[in-house]
Amino acid sequence: MGAGNVEFHHISVMLEETVKGLVTNKEGIYVDCTLGGAGHSHRIAELLSPKGRIIGIDQDEEAIEAAKERLKDVKCRVDIVHSNFSHLEEILEAQGAPLVDGVVFDLGVSSHQIDTAERGFSYMHDAPLDMRMDPEAKFSAYDVVNTYSEKELDRIFHDYGEERWGRRIAQFIVKERMKKPIERTGELVDIICKAVPKAVRQAANGHPAKRIFQAIRIEVNDELGILEKAFRTAVHHLKPGGRIAIITFHSLEDRIAKQTLKEMARGCICPPELPVCVCHHKPEIRLLGKPKQATADELAHNSRSKSAKLRIAEKLATDNNQEETRKGER
Repeated sequence: MGAGNVEFHHISVMLEETVKGLVTNKEGIYVDCTLGGAGHSHRIAELLSPKGRIIGIDQDEEAIEAAKERLKDVKCRVDIVHSNFSHLEEILEAQGAPLVDGVVFDLGVSSHQIDTAERGFSYMHDAPLDMRMDPEAKFSAYDVVNTYSEKELDRIFHDYGEERWGRRIAQFIVKERMKKPIERTGELVDIICKAVPKAVRQAANGHPAKRIFQAIRIEVNDELGILEKAFRTAVHHLKPGGRIAIITFHSLEDRIAKQTLKEMARGCICPPELPVCVCHHKPEIRLLGKPKQATADELAHNSRSKSAKLRIAEKLATDNNQEETRKGER
């Protein structure tokens, strides 16, 4: 289905908290690494002057078309790039923007992608096994389900879905696909329901296919593999005082965000037994407060904000870092 034939619907989570924490320069350059329907970018644009600039990145052409329409009347400069934020370094170089004032990541799958049944992201709709965030990519959920070994399926169900019944589900998938390829989400849901004991399904909080679909989606789009590098690249390209905002939706991606930002905010990394710092490692950022979560009011209007966490950090100027840190000051 073409972009012109579908209404792109996505509610940006913690919109005001994100944008107000991110924008510090009305004439600055801001990068939206997950443009989507331009919810965050449009709100950023409202705070920028005509001298400001937004660089939006998305790999979904439907999202790009929706974003162009949403941003067509804003007063600042807008440049939209059809790509994945794993290529952030090359994108900023091509855009002539080696240093920027802010970068935002709104991770996970968009409401539109979930609600568009034929994209195959949802276990609630029968559709072809797809789950590609970039529809032009060749690798899809069909390939994972039909070509991965039982051991590989078990691994991604455990690592990316944190599913305790992952091994049994993998066994059932391999057994079923020996009869014929598994082609549709409905078929996969049926297999998962057969693999998970009825008593467990009835006692579970949520659908038994939820974690499995999450795991396959992460594998198809390499969602976790690109995160740490992308966060580090974003910080590297921030001006002093510039900010990075990261919104996560599940524990796996949030753990990467938390650990990466914490490490980049750390000063001395010498062994604790050394009385004086000899590593001269300097923090690159400072964390701005604790992670934020959606308010009760937002939760009431958008159930998908339930698991969201917002982390914001600010780039430090190198001359603000002490050259020597004593053990007691670490």
